Amino acid sequence: MRAPLSRKENSNILREIGTPKTVPVSEYRASDRQPLESSAAARVMGPVEEVYHALVTGTRDYIRKSGFSKALIGLSGGIDSALTATVAADALGKENVVGVTMPSRYSSEGSVSDSRELADNLGIECWVVPIEPAHLAFTDMLEPYFEGTTANVAEENVQARIRGNVLMTISNKFGWIVLTTGNKSEMAMGYATLYGDMAGGFAVIKDVPKTLVYDLCRWRNEKHGGRPGNKPPIPEAIINKPPSAELRPDQLDEDTLPPYEKLDPIVRAYVEEDYSYQEMVEMGHDPAAVRQVISFVDRNEYKRRQAPPGVKITPRAFGKDRRLPIVNRYRPV
Repeated sequence: MRAPLSRKENSNILREIGTPKTVPVSEYRASDRQPLESSAAARVMGPVEEVYHALVTGTRDYIRKSGFSKALIGLSGGIDSALTATVAADALGKENVVGVTMPSRYSSEGSVSDSRELADNLGIECWVVPIEPAHLAFTDMLEPYFEGTTANVAEENVQARIRGNVLMTISNKFGWIVLTTGNKSEMAMGYATLYGDMAGGFAVIKDVPKTLVYDLCRWRNEKHGGRPGNKPPIPEAIINKPPSAELRPDQLDEDTLPPYEKLDPIVRAYVEEDYSYQEMVEMGHDPAAVRQVISFVDRNEYKRRQAPPGVKITPRAFGKDRRLPIVNRYRPV
């Protein structure tokens, strides 16, 4: 085998090593240059304000760069759709946002009235499209095949999928982008309906935990409300009502999920900080809630892979930040 060639030393380079050199880049000497004008330092924002501006900027950039001029949002009368609509109005202008409320047989009176009040406060257009005729058609169509079975989440999700179809049909007709309204807590737990409330082109708050959704709504109201002739955009009734999907009588999110103030810290510890079951229990979290979060987060990866993109505001968002197999048989607890 031939031996490697020895490196040829360059005597000029060796002499220059360690010797400081001055390289002229203009006719001015360094001492002759005028100092640059110092610009005012950027204002330091609080964490909630910073997230809100990130949502507005990210939403505006994505929609404009994608070639859309208007956005369409399903208004449920709940806090998630209220925040999404408010961010969209701030990002695009009130004239470029349309809200659609789609009441069903299980919708509360407030779901329509609160949505209309929100739209009035924001100055956006609001359409009311009742889905009961389509809901009846679906249940009648499937009745022969569902006979003898107990109604469950399948029948509940028919309503969400009808709403998704309504929004996507309007989008298809007018060329407006649909903004989905699910938050990070729901996406973590799979508390969303494929081809229903997950249907859309951009997910504004998909990386925003539910507890932060409340903080953002309160900040937006406090920051921009109270001026003469300027009502806070998000009605207090929306902020104060218990979270509910309203797909069955008297339904509440807490029927299925732990309370959000208990859920969000566990999701953060597991998804963003990689803590194990044992470590989270030692931190003081409820063991049953920890097991539920780990189980639900892991088995709903397939749903999240089908969700639209959204703004990243946490250290680790679902998607490119958290690369896991869609399905696997490993169970840590």
